[in-house]
Amino acid sequence: MRFRVVCAGALAAGLAAAAPGGATNPQHAGLQVALRAQGLYLGPIDAIVGPRTLAAVRTFQRVHGLPATGIADVRTRRELGPLGTPLFGSRTLARGRFGWDVAVLQYLLDKHGVNVPLNAYMDRPTVKGLRRYQRLLHIKADGIAGPATFAALGLQTRVPVRAVHVLKLHRYVVKPGDSLTAIARRSHTTLAKLTKLNKLNPAHPLLIGTALRLPASVRTSAGSTAISASNATEVRASLDKWASHYGIDPSLARALAWMESGFNNSVVSSVGARGVMQLLPSTWDYVESVLIGHTVQHDADGNVQVGLAYLHHLLGVFGGDEHLALAGWYQGERAVKASGPYKVSKVFVANVLALRQRM
Repeated sequence: MRFRVVCAGALAAGLAAAAPGGATNPQHAGLQVALRAQGLYLGPIDAIVGPRTLAAVRTFQRVHGLPATGIADVRTRRELGPLGTPLFGSRTLARGRFGWDVAVLQYLLDKHGVNVPLNAYMDRPTVKGLRRYQRLLHIKADGIAGPATFAALGLQTRVPVRAVHVLKLHRYVVKPGDSLTAIARRSHTTLAKLTKLNKLNPAHPLLIGTALRLPASVRTSAGSTAISASNATEVRASLDKWASHYGIDPSLARALAWMESGFNNSVVSSVGARGVMQLLPSTWDYVESVLIGHTVQHDADGNVQVGLAYLHHLLGVFGGDEHLALAGWYQGERAVKASGPYKVSKVFVANVLALRQRM
């Protein structure tokens, strides 16, 4: 991949509609993520502008009254909103940034073997992944993408280092009723490996609220798996429909769904959380039997309905306090009532509410 940081200026007038010979341009990953958020591009985030990406750009342009050239020019990117700018390399990226360039950074990290979300948001997992990459290249591991990191990512000027196996991890917060044995079984690992990874003594009590590191989840990578067209389109409409039904701000619903799954109903976590809203089977059963009173079909629309019914319940329980409701979503209603939001929950809440302003 021959990619210069200065390409931000070179591409300002418009991104090519097609890459000759299937060549990749990392900037196109930002375009694909922006189109995915619109529900128009349903293929892999591969930085290749093929027929599906080209069709999505033209559809977006027609809908917004622009010439359907298939080229992501300045006007098109401006219409894409916060995800349409700025191009990668034009600003330093630190925690809390949101936009096209963050999506490109995440794509490049993933290409270099560092698994991070592909949500265009410089969240905690992305910062941690960036630090891991920086350490591997022997550059300052500050979690901030500046000139040195851009050069390493764009030009692949790696410092020769001993091969290192990077263990991909998933964070899990211990909930009431959990045990190390049960968590290890759900994570498809052994008790010995789990205790060693987290430096725990299995003879000691497992405290609620403990943040554990688990082996990588079976979460489907947003960059490698296509989402079905009907699902992707319906998810966006479904979020707005059920948000209106339950009296929830649609922006909050979209931000929560984007943070949990990237609007992907095929995602399954290592602990069994599924779908757009990443719901555990126990949560689904509770919503059906207690909150709704009937069964709900296990498809994308049903997942959104159950998720927003549960969020509506949490908002009611906590008197409309969105911070507490989201903390209850992340760590459990009873745990919030008993101990207040955990530190890790506060990070999750802050990320969702920050995304809400952009969704």
